Amino acid sequence: MKRLVALAAGLCALAGAAHAQDIVRGGDPKAAIASVVTVPAGYETIYVSGLTPAVVNKDATGPAMFGGDTKVQTLSVLSRIQETLKTQGATMADVVMMRVLLVGDPAKDGKMDFAGMMEAYKTFFGTAEQPNKPARITSQVVSLVQPGMLVEIEVQAVKKK
Repeated sequence: MKRLVALAAGLCALAGAAHAQDIVRGGDPKAAIASVVTVPAGYETIYVSGLTPAVVNKDATGPAMFGGDTKVQTLSVLSRIQETLKTQGATMADVVMMRVLLVGDPAKDGKMDFAGMMEAYKTFFGTAEQPNKPARITSQVVSLVQPGMLVEIEVQAVKKK
């Protein structure tokens, strides 16, 4: 009977250890994103719908309505995501997947400003204060909900239950 109790206790400890595993982010550590993210059991998933930049000048038209270029708009969107995650008890460090939609910038001959998006992105991910990086896809789209919007981002984040 003592052996059975010890075996059961050992199995419970193993299950607890498996439950306490950490998120694994794989790929080149020098890369701006994780090429793969593995989330073990015991985490709650938070889905954040695609967010767009806040209107900063309702009297303006085009990108100026939303603060300007892709970098400025990306900073706005990531700040909105950060605030949304905070309402769920999560942070940008908890983001495991990101989908970025960029409209071609008129100032860049209609090409997406990937470099501008990356400048803003790198202020939230892969920093000394917040080293975690999500898996990510970035695509150029023809347009977003409102003319002048250059960026829309959706994320999935996880936190321990």
